[in-house]
Amino acid sequence: MKLLVGLGNVGGKYARNRHNIGFMVVDRIADDHGFSAWRRKFQGEVAEGRLGSEKVMLLKPHTMMNLSGQAVGEAMRYLKLTPEDVVILHDEIDLAPAKCRVKRGGGHAGHNGLRSIHQHIGADYVRVRLGVGHPGDKNKVPGYVLKDFAKADEGWLDDVIRGCSDGAAKLVAGDDGGFMNAVALRAAPQREKPARPAKEAAPKAKEEAAEVASTSPFAKLLGKFGR
Repeated sequence: MKLLVGLGNVGGKYARNRHNIGFMVVDRIADDHGFSAWRRKFQGEVAEGRLGSEKVMLLKPHTMMNLSGQAVGEAMRYLKLTPEDVVILHDEIDLAPAKCRVKRGGGHAGHNGLRSIHQHIGADYVRVRLGVGHPGDKNKVPGYVLKDFAKADEGWLDDVIRGCSDGAAKLVAGDDGGFMNAVALRAAPQREKPARPAKEAAPKAKEEAAEVASTSPFAKLLGKFGR
């Protein structure tokens, strides 16, 4: 079994914040893959279902972002899982918008939600880093992640969320490359190649056409009466 956790803050005023992209993704996965209805458990909301051959529990902590580890730790221990069975989906300011990377283990890079999870289950969990861009000044980061995505972001945001859902089964199966490819196919779809212009007739074909023209009845008539 895998525990797939989307990070965010609870409440309507946070729903479209950059910080809530993790919530958005697990909501989409639940809808697309026929998971159970959300219900309250583990200081959050959970939904259960399958992704491929893997049984999966989705979790949205209701502890607010900075205390996410409380809900994650409680769920992991109850389900008798290891940190390697836990996948966290979160916003990442150090990646450009629409970029997605999977990382196994490592530091929390100052992300308060990950910092809390480190404190409760250690660092050996899987994290899906969903790029939301950087405001350009580290002092502006708190306000930036707690603001809604701009209207101009709606297109790529929907593509990334859909791509994460497309690749969810590969993610829980440990196929990081297959998962990221599924996201990339949505976020940066391949463009159709332009049609190639028709090639000119080969010299031999041109000569044959000229020969046929020279032996036509009209050409013979011209030859009979001279030019």
